[in-house]
Amino acid sequence: MKRILLVSAFVSGSLFFAQKTNTYESPNYTINVPAGWKSTNDSDIVNIFPTNEIGAITISEYHDLNLPKTETKKFVLALYKSEDAENKVKESKSKKGYTEYYYEYFDQKDKLFWITRAFQKDKDLFLVTINCGQKFWNGNYMTLFNETFNSFKIKK
Repeated sequence: MKRILLVSAFVSGSLFFAQKTNTYESPNYTINVPAGWKSTNDSDIVNIFPTNEIGAITISEYHDLNLPKTETKKFVLALYKSEDAENKVKESKSKKGYTEYYYEYFDQKDKLFWITRAFQKDKDLFLVTINCGQKFWNGNYMTLFNETFNSFKIKK
């Protein structure tokens, strides 16, 4: 009987504390946004962020972009003016024929964590980034940013 109560309490508690989300939907992708966070769309650049604005997830999409795959890693590094070697940008094949690039960068000057995922297929590129202040990059914010970031899905 005690086990049943303990299991019931655990399941109820985890459901109670589960983060509610809303889905941000564009014609080409979806992403789950934590309840209470804001989203803006400025010239097809989407920003998703908590109300205290301690960081953001930014989504940019490019079509008819003539960026050879051999240059994509350099492009990602150039976003941050990073001097890291190209092998710091991880490359893998993802679903729907996209090549996925993943890169983590810490901006020493502004004390910001940056995490980037780029999805490239032919002349289409989706760029999804997290930026978050170092002092907030722990615990709940890190979890919320990562869950949101990882919920990004390309439709086509």
